[in-house]
Amino acid sequence: MSKVLIIGAGGVGGVVAHKCAMNKDTFTEILLASRTVAKCDRIAAEIQEMHGVKISTAALDADEVAQTVALIEKFQPKLVINVALPYQDLAIMDACLETGVHYLDTANYEPIDEAKFEYKWQWAYKERFEKAGLMALLGCGFDPGVTGIFTAYAAKHHFDELHYLDIVDCNAGDHGKAFATNFNPEINIREITQPGRYWENGEWVEIPAMSIHKPIAYPNIGERESYVLYHEELESLTKNFPTLKRARFWMTFGQAYITHLEVLQNVGMTSIEPINYQGVEIVPLQFLKAVLPPPESLGENYEGQTSIGCQIKGVKDGKDKSYYVYNNCDHAACYREVRSQAVSYTTGVPAMIGAKLMLEGKWMRPGVFNVEEFDPDPFMEMLNAHGLPWTELVDAELPHEYP
Repeated sequence: MSKVLIIGAGGVGGVVAHKCAMNKDTFTEILLASRTVAKCDRIAAEIQEMHGVKISTAALDADEVAQTVALIEKFQPKLVINVALPYQDLAIMDACLETGVHYLDTANYEPIDEAKFEYKWQWAYKERFEKAGLMALLGCGFDPGVTGIFTAYAAKHHFDELHYLDIVDCNAGDHGKAFATNFNPEINIREITQPGRYWENGEWVEIPAMSIHKPIAYPNIGERESYVLYHEELESLTKNFPTLKRARFWMTFGQAYITHLEVLQNVGMTSIEPINYQGVEIVPLQFLKAVLPPPESLGENYEGQTSIGCQIKGVKDGKDKSYYVYNNCDHAACYREVRSQAVSYTTGVPAMIGAKLMLEGKWMRPGVFNVEEFDPDPFMEMLNAHGLPWTELVDAELPHEYP
C-alpha cells in the first residue's frame, strides 16, 4: 500500500520496524534510518531472518533538516515514523512539510538544553500542516498514546463526563542489571528528576520530584510503590477532556533504582549543564547514557510483566461510575516475537498501529493531532490483534481518594 520511513534504531525503532514488516500489506516498503547505520543493519538482518522480509537501511543525522529532506526525496515515503530523540521532532516535522509527507511520533518535543517537555512547540505547526494538506500525529506510543486511546474509549462508551483520571504504569520486570533504564537513559532520567505536576481544579499543581507516592496493586503483579510524575499526555488530555477535575500519572520504581538515581544526582551525573573535562566539553547525563546498558540490549533474559492502564471515575446517566482499562505485557514473550523487552514493545506496537490507521485512511485529516482526537474504536481493535490485548473492569474499586 505505502512506503514508510522509520527514523530511529533504538529499542522502539526496532519494534516498529519488526511490526511494520509483519504487516507488509500496509507497509509495502520500509526504510530504517539512524545516525548509526550499523544498528539499522542489525535490525534489518533480524527481520530478514525472523519474518522473511527485506527492509532497507540508511545513515541519517536527523538534526540536519537538509539530510532528512534529501533522504525523503530519494525514498519517496508516504509517512515518516519518528522514533528518534525528542530533541529532533521539530527538525523532522520541518522536513516533512518541505517534502509533503505525513508525520507520526511517540514523544513530544523538548529542547536539548532544558528538561522541559510541552506540546506547545508542535501544536504551533497545526496551521502549516493544514495548509499543506498533511497530517501529524503526536504521541502515538503507549504513554503517551494508548493511555489517550483508553481515555477516549472510556469517554465514548462509558461516561457522560470524566472527572478523575489516574494513569498507572508498572514495570515489574527483572533484567538482571544493577541499574539500567528501559528506554533512552537521557530522556528517562530527565523525565523523572524534574518536578512532578498534576492537574487539579483547573490548574497545574507542582510538587518536588518523587514526593507523592503510595503502593498500588497491579493485575497479576501485586502491590508496587508508585510515584506521581508529570507526563506529557496530561497536557493534551486535560485540554481535550475539559470536564476532568483531576488528572495524575503514576509510575513504579524499585528501591534499588531510586537509590542508584539518588547517588547519581548527588554526584552531579544527572546534570544537563556542560562541564569541561580535560579540555573537552561534555554533558554529564550524556556521558552517563554512554556507560549504561542500551535499552535494546535488555530484552534477552528479561522476565516479568508491565502493566499500564487508566483508572477513571466520572458520571454516566447521572450516576457515579468507575472504570479501569489496562494492558499487561510479558517481557519474555516480546523478546521471542521481535527481540525486544516489553517497554520498547508497548511503545513500538502503537506507533505501527497509528501509522497503519493513517495509511489506510481511517485516521487521516490535515493538521496536528493527539491520538485522543480520533475515533478510538479501530485502534482498540488493533491493539487486540497486534499483541497488546486489553482488559476493562467496570465499577471496580479504585485505589485513590476522591473529594
